[in-house]
Amino acid sequence: ALLCRGMQPSRNKNTEKAEPFYRLSVPKQTSSEIINEARSVLRTLRTRRPFTPAEVQRKLFGSGSSRALQNRPPSVFSLHASSFDLAESRPVSGVRLSPLYHKPILVTSAEDGDSSISLPKPPANAAEFRKVSSARARLFRRTSQGSFLSAKMVLPDQNEEKLDSEEPAMMNNLCRSNDNCLAEQRSYTPCSDESGQLLCNEHISRSEREDILKGTAGKFLFQLRGESDQMKKPSRSSSWPRSTDWKRRITGLDDETRMNESEDEEIFWHIKILPILHELEKVEDNIENLCLACTKLYQVLNEGNMLGKRSKRRTVLLKTLYKLVDIDSDPLCLKLAKIILTMKVDGKNLLSACKLAFKICRNEKNDYIIQNDGLLDCLLEVLKTEDLHKNNEALLYCTGAIKFMSGNAVLLNEMVNKGAIEMLLQLMKQINNIKENDTCFTSLGHLLVQLTATLRNLVNLSSARHQLLCNGAVSELCVVLEQRMNDKDVCFYIVRIFSKLSCDNDFCAALADCSRCYNLFLALLNRHQKQQDLVIRIIFILGNLTEKNNQAREQFFKEKGSVNTLISLFQTYHELDLNTQKWYHERGEEKKHPKHPSEAEDVLIKLIRVLANLSIHPSAGAALAAAHRVVELLVTVLEYKSVDDCEELVINAATTINNLSYYKVKSSAVQDQKLHIAEMLLKLLMSNNMDGVVEAVRVFGNLSQCHEICDFIIQKKIYKFVIALLDAKNQEVCFSACGVLLNLTVDKNKRTLLMQEGGIGKLVDCLRDFGPSDWQLACLICKTLWNYSENITSAASCFGEDTDTLLVLLTSLLDEELVLDSSLDRDDCHKLYWEREFKPVAEKLLDRIQSHHSFLPTVTITPF
Repeated sequence: ALLCRGMQPSRNKNTEKAEPFYRLSVPKQTSSEIINEARSVLRTLRTRRPFTPAEVQRKLFGSGSSRALQNRPPSVFSLHASSFDLAESRPVSGVRLSPLYHKPILVTSAEDGDSSISLPKPPANAAEFRKVSSARARLFRRTSQGSFLSAKMVLPDQNEEKLDSEEPAMMNNLCRSNDNCLAEQRSYTPCSDESGQLLCNEHISRSEREDILKGTAGKFLFQLRGESDQMKKPSRSSSWPRSTDWKRRITGLDDETRMNESEDEEIFWHIKILPILHELEKVEDNIENLCLACTKLYQVLNEGNMLGKRSKRRTVLLKTLYKLVDIDSDPLCLKLAKIILTMKVDGKNLLSACKLAFKICRNEKNDYIIQNDGLLDCLLEVLKTEDLHKNNEALLYCTGAIKFMSGNAVLLNEMVNKGAIEMLLQLMKQINNIKENDTCFTSLGHLLVQLTATLRNLVNLSSARHQLLCNGAVSELCVVLEQRMNDKDVCFYIVRIFSKLSCDNDFCAALADCSRCYNLFLALLNRHQKQQDLVIRIIFILGNLTEKNNQAREQFFKEKGSVNTLISLFQTYHELDLNTQKWYHERGEEKKHPKHPSEAEDVLIKLIRVLANLSIHPSAGAALAAAHRVVELLVTVLEYKSVDDCEELVINAATTINNLSYYKVKSSAVQDQKLHIAEMLLKLLMSNNMDGVVEAVRVFGNLSQCHEICDFIIQKKIYKFVIALLDAKNQEVCFSACGVLLNLTVDKNKRTLLMQEGGIGKLVDCLRDFGPSDWQLACLICKTLWNYSENITSAASCFGEDTDTLLVLLTSLLDEELVLDSSLDRDDCHKLYWEREFKPVAEKLLDRIQSHHSFLPTVTITPF
C-alpha cells in the first residue's frame, strides 16, 4: 500500500507545530521504490488457468477443430490386407539386371532332369554340417542391400551382361503341400552354351520338408545342380568354375564368407521362421495363439538379426502378416503393427502400418496392452528416421498415435524417458524450414496439430518442461505461430502449451525474454478476436508474464497498439456479456452455473488482470490512469455487475481502479470520475462479500486524499463502517481502514468523529495485536493518532481511557533489545521497517503524549 508520509514534527516542544501525515505518492521515487512501497494498493492479480475439457473420444482432430471435414485426413477408416502393397515389401536390389531372354527349364526332380547333370552331395556327417553352421555369427553381421543373388552375374570369356530384373530371379511364392506344411526352395544351375541357356531346379522332397520342420540336421536344404559334363561346346563347359566359385561370382563377392552366411540364413529361415509362419497361416486358430505366434516371430527375427531390410525373404514374411490384418482384433493388430514397422517398410506399407497403430491407439481400452508392448519404440523410430516430404501422411498418423498414447500417464512418462520431446522438436524444426509456397506446406499443418497436441500433454510433467526449456522450445513454437497464424488449430495448441508453461517461473522468464512473443500474441488477438478459447488463453499468458516480470510489463506496453488491442477486446466481450445478460433477463432465467463466470465474463476477468498488472509499472500505470476509455470500461463493470453476479470480475475491476488511483497525473481519468467511482464503490462496500468490502476500502484510501471524497465519506456515513472494520482482526483489513482514517484526520473538523465512534480504542487494540508482526501497520496507526492529536491540550482528554494503555504499548514497542530479540526469526526487512518507519513516528507520538500527561504510569513490559 502507499505508505504514509508527512513533515517531521519540530523538536522544540514549546513551539511544536507539526504538519499532519498524508497518504500521498512520491513522484520522484524510482520504480523499485514505488513497487516496494505499494503494499496492498498497487497489487498484481492472479486467476485460474482456463479449463479445457478432455475429449470424449480420441480423434485425429478434436471436436472444436476449425478444419472442415472434407479438408482434413479422416480419423476413422477401413484397413484391410489390400491396404498393403506386396511389391513395396521386396528387398531392394543392389544392381539393376538386364532382361533374361531365354526361358529357364524347371526340373522337378533329379530323375526328370538330364542324367548328365550331377547334383552336389550333402555333407557326409554332422561334423561337416557344423562347419557350415559356424558361419552363423557372420550371417548376423551381414548388411546386404538385397538378396544374395542381386549382384551382377559374370560369365567367363564373355562381356558382363546385366539382367533386366529389379528383383533376383530366385524369388518365388511360398509353396504349400497337401498337409499344409510350408517350405520354400531355391536352386540355380548355371549352364552356358551358345544360346546361354540357364537350367534351374527348384525342388524339395516331402521327406526333406518333414525333416526340416523336425529340425533335422545333417542335410543341406537346397541342392544346386552341378555343372554339365556334356555341353554342346565342351571348351566352354570346361571353363566353368566349381559350385562354390560360381556362387562367389554370382553374388559379386571376393570371399566365401558371404556365401556361407547365405546358407546359414537359409537354414535359420527354414528351421526357425517357417514353422511360425505355418502357425500364422492357420487363420481358423484362436486370437490368443496367433498373438503368441507373432510374439515368437518377433523374438526369432530379432535373434536372427533379420529385422529391418536385411532379410531376403521379407516379401514372404510380410505377405503372411498383411493377410492377418483382416482379422478384427486389436491385440493381434498391435503385434502385427510392431513387426511390420520394425521390418522398415516404406511407401504405402508404412502409411498403412502407421494407420494400423493409430487405429489401435484410438481405443483408450488398449492403453494397457500398449504399455506392455514395444509399439511406442517403433513409432518413435519412425518419427526420428522417416523422410518428411516423402512420408508426411504416415508421420501424421504416427504422431496421432503418439498423441493418443500421451493421454495415458504411464506412457507419458515413458515418452519423456525415451527422448520423445527432442524428437518432436526436431520434427518441428524440419517443418519450420519448409516455406509457404511448398506443395506440402498445408498438409504439414495437419501434422503440426498432432505434434503440438502431444507436446501439450507432455508439459504436464515437470521433467518434460525442463527438457523443453533446455531444447529451445520457446523460439521454435514462436516460429510456428508466426508461420501458421491463420491455422487456428495449431495456434490453439501452442497457446495451450504456453498457458501451462507460463505458470512455471523459469519458463515464464524464458518466454518474457523472447521479445517477439508480445507482437505475436497481439497479432493473434487481433486476428482471432472472437475466438474465445484462443483469446482467453493468450490473455492468461500475458497476465502471467506481467504479474512476475516488470520488464515484461514495459515491453508489452511499448508494443505498438497493445493498449488499443486490450480496449477493443474489452469492448467486444463487454457487449457480449451485456447481450447474454439481457437474453437471460428477457426469458426470466438465470445462468446455468451462477457460481462460475460465463465465457465473456472469464475473458473480462483475465483482461482486467492484465491491466492491473501493467499498472504496476510507473510509465504504464500513469498512461493507463489517463486513458479515459480504460477507466470508463472499468467503471461500467461496477455499474452493471454486482459482486453476487460475478465476484472475481467486480473485485478485479475495483483493484485495477485502485492501482490507477495511485497515480496523480494531469488529466487523470480516475480523478475526473472520482465521485462517480465512489458511488459505485458504496454498493460494493455494503455487500456481504468481505473481499469486495476490503477492495472498496482500499480505493477509498487513495481517493480520500481529495476533500470531495472525504466529504462524501462523512455524508454517506462511510466512516462508521470503516471504523467498524478495525474489529475485523485481519491485518490487511485494518491496514486499509487505517489509510482512510488517516486521510480523514487531516481535516481538523473531522477528527472528533474518531473518538465518537470508539476509533481510538480500536486503533490501540490493532497496535497491540498486530504491531510486533507488522511494523508498516503499526506505523500507519501511529501516524493516524499523530494527526488526530495535533491540537492536544491534555492526553487524558485527547485519548480518554486508552491513554495509559497507549503509553505502555508505545514504550514496549520502542524497546530495541526486546524487539530485536523477538525478531530473531524474522528477515532483515522486518527490522528495517521497525528502525526506519515505525520508530521515528512512535517516538514523536510517545513524546507528545508524555509531555501532555500529568503523571507517568508504572510500565509493565510483557515479552512479545
